[in-house]
Amino acid sequence: MRKLFGNPKQIVTVNTNGKNVKRGSDANEIGILKNHSIISNDGKIEAIVPNDKIDKTEFDEIIDLSGKTVLPGLIDSHTHLVFSGSRADEFRRRLRGVSYEEIAREGGGILRTVTAVRNSSFEELVEIAKPKVEEFIKQGVTSLEIKSGYGLSFYDEVKLLQVINKLDEIFPIDIFPTFLGAHTFPPEYHSDNESYVELILNEMLPYIAEKKLAKFTDAFCESTAFSAKQTERILTKAKKLGFSLKLHTEQFNRIGGLDIALELGATSVDHLEVLENSQIQTLAESETVATLLPGVSFFLDYGYAPARNLIDGGAIVALATDYNPGSSHILNLHLIMSFAALKMKMTMEEIVSAVTINAAKALEIENETGSLEVGKSCDLAVFDADEFSEIIYSVGQNLTFMTVKNGEIIYRKN
Repeated sequence: MRKLFGNPKQIVTVNTNGKNVKRGSDANEIGILKNHSIISNDGKIEAIVPNDKIDKTEFDEIIDLSGKTVLPGLIDSHTHLVFSGSRADEFRRRLRGVSYEEIAREGGGILRTVTAVRNSSFEELVEIAKPKVEEFIKQGVTSLEIKSGYGLSFYDEVKLLQVINKLDEIFPIDIFPTFLGAHTFPPEYHSDNESYVELILNEMLPYIAEKKLAKFTDAFCESTAFSAKQTERILTKAKKLGFSLKLHTEQFNRIGGLDIALELGATSVDHLEVLENSQIQTLAESETVATLLPGVSFFLDYGYAPARNLIDGGAIVALATDYNPGSSHILNLHLIMSFAALKMKMTMEEIVSAVTINAAKALEIENETGSLEVGKSCDLAVFDADEFSEIIYSVGQNLTFMTVKNGEIIYRKN
């Protein structure tokens, strides 16, 4: 079916000229067009043409976007969306001065959520997650990553991945499952960490690979979680089994995770709040995406990742919510974009690149989506705005008017 998304006030194409990534100064070039419209044919972008060259009789459907701003569909490449239970009381404790790491050492934090997830059925977890996915769609998100990591047993990690795959079946957006069994050590392995590592290596990873339950394998390389040596063993095995790799690293401490991720060719390294300037060059020379999570820094009230130095150094920088119950209970990608501007000194253009084409690269879908270029999926985020900067300027607001996935309208305001 041939459709015309006609007459928007502004189209932000994030054109890459076929490179499918934005790094360095190129992240500021986002291809703004006025007096143009988008032609979609069978879900793909056929052309972006001047309005005065359009014959409206040639289309099966015309969608009037007068006065709107169009961006590529937004992409959130790092979330922990599937969980149950609340940790609001821990949030209250942190406001009184108790650190996130101290709460974790006391058996709270991730393990608190693990208990709740283990006590929840597959059906309950699906129902809890559905309105959260719907909320992302209402923000113009057309591709979404979701991690496991709150089960920490063979049965419960598989259950979580099955929930994530079910959500992908239910919703019209693309949802990418990531296996994060190496999130932390479950209480039953508190005194025998090595046996849990063996469980991941010998049972979880092979089964998940065989059943194709996840695209990525992730781990949390941190002094309170998995050591560099344990992380290397897990990611090496995952790579041999055909998984693409991600890594939580350089969040609170530097213990060697970044070097391992780069050596193994990880698709992304996420967090990087304590990254040193001396580490930037190696990262910038790689194809690994630096996925930054300013919502965590805001929520935990600690330092932000060095976005400015990473971009100036030539690294590929993406932004994501890290939506989760403990360290970033923020289900709002637009707010993350505003944090990046206000707290990490990213330009508005760099922010747009970070939640579109670079976030697509962090999910290995940059050839299909993330920019409005001929042949790519017609994934659009349409805003009630005269121009794109209003999205970031309107802190905490949702200006989304319409979300389009593969040329189909999947959300329209009112």
